[in-house]
Amino acid sequence: MLMQAIRIGVKEFFPQPIKRSEVEQALKRFKERRAHAAPVIHQKSGKLISVIGSKGGVGTTTISVNLAMTLAEQENVPSVAILDMNTLFGEIPLFLEISPKYHWGEITKNIERLDDTFLMNVLSKHSSGVHVLPSPGYLNGHQAPTSHIMERLLGLMKRMFDYVIIDCGQSTDETALKTIQMSDEVLLISVLSLPCLANTNKLLRSFIELGYVRKERIKVVMNRYINKSEITLQDAKKGIGHDLFWIIPNDYGTTMSAINNGKPLSKIAPRSKIVKSFEEMAEIMFPGKKAEPKKKWGIFNR
Repeated sequence: MLMQAIRIGVKEFFPQPIKRSEVEQALKRFKERRAHAAPVIHQKSGKLISVIGSKGGVGTTTISVNLAMTLAEQENVPSVAILDMNTLFGEIPLFLEISPKYHWGEITKNIERLDDTFLMNVLSKHSSGVHVLPSPGYLNGHQAPTSHIMERLLGLMKRMFDYVIIDCGQSTDETALKTIQMSDEVLLISVLSLPCLANTNKLLRSFIELGYVRKERIKVVMNRYINKSEITLQDAKKGIGHDLFWIIPNDYGTTMSAINNGKPLSKIAPRSKIVKSFEEMAEIMFPGKKAEPKKKWGIFNR
């Protein structure tokens, strides 16, 4: 029981009978820890970005991970977190070669204790600075996050981070719908295949007609694009009845190398077209602060 308490972040223990002086000293130490954590407690007004696939295997996790890494590399160095909602098949730790000690199951078990300090104890920090909240990754009896839990968790993360990327997988259960409803942007991932486009059309109609998200907040991303595909981009746009927000080029070799090495694409092939595509997409979605160009002097300057 003591080890379980330590794992979830308990810092103080009181022997019985409880003494007033010990409680006062513990509260004093707690206050000092809160003061030292002031930079984390600083309130933000972050963006929630849900990434959901129209079908399994369309690259939802690849896009979630590399978008998070790209945002973290912006010049103004924003704080970025990534949340894995794939309950059984969560793979984000594999994509980043990290071994988290905790997952969001700790939060569902202790939702009444959820605050910024507790959450930071549960999160794992990647070398890039991105904070990761993984899924349990296997069926272990943990309580599934309810819509109420997601509302509390995402509300807190939004106040703590500039960007929160949520890998929703392909789930459309109550929890996923609550997540989508709270999101500032929803990236709906598809590829140029008939089943994917049909599913994309169904998801778009469902999200919009049921009032979960406004049409303009849904961004359809076409992944693994090949120029000579049998289905053209115009065919896709017409079939789903929605504009295509972004096209990510197919680069199977680089992508598989990144996954197998547990590294973001920018570390494997920083000058590749696919990395450039992520950089441009992130800049268009959330423009970063650019340094003003230095003024050049010459005979033609006025």
